[in-house]
Amino acid sequence: MKNKSFFIVFFTLFMLSVSAFSQTKKQLEEQRLKYKSEIQKLNSLISSEKKKEKNALDDLSDINLKIDMRNQLITTIKAEAKILSIEIKAKEKKLKRLNNNLKDLKEDYASMIFKSYKSKSQQSRTMFLLSSQNFYQAYKRLEYMKQYRSFRKKQGEEIEVQASIVKSFKDSLVSQKKVKETLLVTENNQKKEIELDKKKQEELITIIKRKESKYRKDLQNSIKQEKIIADKIDKLIREAIAKANKEVKNQPVSASKDEFILSPEAKALAAKFELNKAKLPWPVKESIITRKFGVQPHPTIGGITINSTGLHFATRENSYAESIFDGIVLGIQLTAEGRKNVLIQHGNYISTYKNLETSLVKKGDKVNTGERIGKIFTNKVTGKTTLIFVLFKNTTRLNPSEWILKL
Repeated sequence: MKNKSFFIVFFTLFMLSVSAFSQTKKQLEEQRLKYKSEIQKLNSLISSEKKKEKNALDDLSDINLKIDMRNQLITTIKAEAKILSIEIKAKEKKLKRLNNNLKDLKEDYASMIFKSYKSKSQQSRTMFLLSSQNFYQAYKRLEYMKQYRSFRKKQGEEIEVQASIVKSFKDSLVSQKKVKETLLVTENNQKKEIELDKKKQEELITIIKRKESKYRKDLQNSIKQEKIIADKIDKLIREAIAKANKEVKNQPVSASKDEFILSPEAKALAAKFELNKAKLPWPVKESIITRKFGVQPHPTIGGITINSTGLHFATRENSYAESIFDGIVLGIQLTAEGRKNVLIQHGNYISTYKNLETSLVKKGDKVNTGERIGKIFTNKVTGKTTLIFVLFKNTTRLNPSEWILKL
């Protein structure tokens, strides 16, 4: 019975330790599935583009993004496989000890059964009792015989428990080995895909080098236009702050011209917005982030730095931008190309949805979380559908990736 308790306690402690260790493994598994999903989304978005003419810069950017995602996936797979290897090795050692314990138990039990068989006749038992010198000795011998039978039964149960533990470990080990084999197959497949992507990458780099001066000039013009639009949005926000604050009576002495003076209702909305940091929904469903926030080297042309004012989301044609939180439409900006940028105010926070083909809201409208703002523009030449999402606190740009939900 003591041995039985020991095995149960040991097994429980072992499983708890594995559970604690598996938290990291679980995180890696979630990360692996995330990268796999993003690669599938990117492949789907790229293959669905109906390009009328090739743009080597766009294509190279897509290939670079895929290679980067595949490398991250491989790194995650390797880390996950390493943890599995450690677990498998530990379980193999434990299984060996368990099998040895089970073998010892069976041998002891077999020996006891054999001895019992040799002296199990009714006559032997009767003579054992009748040969007692007194009644008390006969009683003790009877009790001993009962305890012996009970011990045999318990030992048999102990063997069953031990056998069950061994089977559980074997099944778990087989399962983990299969998972590891699958991971290694996935890793090899991703490496093959990277090799194919790198061949395409080299071809595109060759094309770009032939016309590098043209691509560089077009890119610089594009960056210049982005800055003009960003400056106009900054101006729109400053004007909106000045107009809103002008209407406020008894302005605080410390009030800044670059900050909204908030009503109690607006303060409550801003506080609620802040409480949802890192939990806000994405501004467009079924999408991937193709450009991050902040100053960064251009992904395809060397020597050019871009300042990304927000996040770029690649999505499907006919997709709609959605409000990330309750608010009021602060303004709608019309670009020179006829596209729309919608600004929504959430207290002293402002979310901006750029590159819309149509707008479903107008200035002053109240909007709810998840409400459609407008249809995202699809470039008929490249086939790309991209939403540019920018986030402000008053006039200060924020990193949207720190505010939206980590998928």
